Amino acid sequence: MARNIQSLERAAAMLRLLAGGERRLGLSDIASSLGLAKGTAHGILRTLQQEGFVEQDDASGRYQLGAELLRLGTTYLDVHELRARALVWTDDLARSSGESVYLGVLHQQGVLIVHHVFRPDDSRQVLEIGVMQPLHSTALGKVLSAYDPVAHSEAIEADRKAFTDRTVCELDRFEHLLDLTRARGYAADVEETWEGVASLAAPIHDRRRMPVGAVGITGAVERLCRDGELRPELIAAVRDCARAVSRDLGAGRF
Repeated sequence: MARNIQSLERAAAMLRLLAGGERRLGLSDIASSLGLAKGTAHGILRTLQQEGFVEQDDASGRYQLGAELLRLGTTYLDVHELRARALVWTDDLARSSGESVYLGVLHQQGVLIVHHVFRPDDSRQVLEIGVMQPLHSTALGKVLSAYDPVAHSEAIEADRKAFTDRTVCELDRFEHLLDLTRARGYAADVEETWEGVASLAAPIHDRRRMPVGAVGITGAVERLCRDGELRPELIAAVRDCARAVSRDLGAGRF
């Protein structure tokens, strides 16, 4: 049987201790409660503080749970609610568009696919739930970068790799694309990530009017585009789907 890592067990015990009450705890309280030397407890707390999982009050020096831990917990809940609320609407979008539908959320420095509806035909397809997509070149990634400040920072600081000769890597041009995305309410990717493939996506907001994800369709350029432009009826369908999911999440009308 694999041995547990002691430092991680101690860090987890500290987080549970801080979550167990409303008041802040001092170093001595934490060390004595967990049977640790003050130096050991302080080292673990300092690491947790650097990662944002613990915060220290400047006046009292006491510790409490940090905002990063809250964000992770909220993200977990949001993703599961988002996926549950989107099931019917993404199925409808796949049927009406005839294309594959993807639901994505920000994860680390990319887009995590949390739901995937197959294209409604008899073609061989691979389920892509759990796949990561880049922020700067995909339609899902551009939507998140345009509406979510955290995603925007990640996209700006990342190495924007050129996947095709159409990929926009320069910062000024990329920012222009994000401005365009916000202005028209959707993002496009026409052979910027994969040759011969196009996609378009729109943002999903929650009851706080915060961006929690993006929904989009992906397919062959010749099916999604007409005369070099994305088909307006597909754009409308994707935006309608995003608005419907947002309403179900309590966002109201957009």
